[in-house]
Amino acid sequence: MVSAAEPPEPEPEPEARPEVDEKPFGDPGPPLNRRNPFLLGFLFGLGVIVAYTLFLGVRNATSILVLIFIALFLAIGLHPAVVRLRGWGLPRGAAVAIVALTVVLLLVGGLVALIPPLISQTTELINNAPDVVESLRRSETVNELVQRYDIATKVQGAVNAGTITNAVGGVVGGARLLFGTIFNVLTVLVLTIYFMVAFERIKATGYRLVPSSRRERVTLLTDEILTKVGAYMVGALAIAVLAGASTFALALILGLAYPFALAVAVAICDLIPQIGATIGAVIVSLVGLASSITDGLVCIVFFLIYQQIENYLIYPRVMRRSVRVSDVAALVAALLGVALFGVIGALIAIPMVAAIQLIMREVALPSLEER
Repeated sequence: MVSAAEPPEPEPEPEARPEVDEKPFGDPGPPLNRRNPFLLGFLFGLGVIVAYTLFLGVRNATSILVLIFIALFLAIGLHPAVVRLRGWGLPRGAAVAIVALTVVLLLVGGLVALIPPLISQTTELINNAPDVVESLRRSETVNELVQRYDIATKVQGAVNAGTITNAVGGVVGGARLLFGTIFNVLTVLVLTIYFMVAFERIKATGYRLVPSSRRERVTLLTDEILTKVGAYMVGALAIAVLAGASTFALALILGLAYPFALAVAVAICDLIPQIGATIGAVIVSLVGLASSITDGLVCIVFFLIYQQIENYLIYPRVMRRSVRVSDVAALVAALLGVALFGVIGALIAIPMVAAIQLIMREVALPSLEER
């Protein structure tokens, strides 16, 4: 017999879930009124505090930021040399090493040329100090001035009051200045090498921050600006080398002491726009006057003529070919740069003018024409 099909077991009823309150903490309140005076005042005060904190941070880090800026500027200026060496088949690391080694050798050569004359002249001054003091004591004019203004008593009182303190302070200040200068030079040198090694990666990262629709145009404009900075540095170095070579020839003709050191000093000073050439001329003229009145006058006349030639013939032509900046714009930019940022402003003034001219010509003026 076939058994009848058993009826299916009834499905268990689902357990009743407890009701969950979707708002266990109550209904949310209305949104904040953005025009609430209290909220506006709070946000304004918070913004002021943040802005002032950033200002303090930048002010405290000014010295380091200046070193970073100088290193980046040098890396941009030396980049064309790295590109040229890479074009000859050298890897990037070897090209950067050669450029950095060349810069270090130039710095060492300048120090070797300048330090021995400074030491010898200082030693000579110390050795001749007793004779100079004795000659001053025998001078009737000097004795009369000393007695009239009671200089001896004033000098003795000043010496007794602060000899030890001034001596210790002078030694500590001199040591701090020396080690601080060495630290700054080494920091700039190391940062410059790092920037040269990572130059392409830095550029690529910067270009990726630009929207893709404008990336190509921004890349072309930025590359042109960087090229102008490098061309400016090459032109400035060429002018400085020419000034140093002219000074070296003058010193050899006149028979001045340490002609190579004088040439290096003039070349370094000539890198500073507007005032550097005058400083170098004063240094060489003083050395010439120390040799003889005739040599000093010859140096003064030579630099008066040479500076006119450099300012009105050499410098405009070199900068016009390398950076393509007008003479008036270069002069105004250098003066404003010195007034605003000192020597650093003078160094970057002309490349900045070239960059502004390029942006005005390629971006600002075409957008105005379209309107």
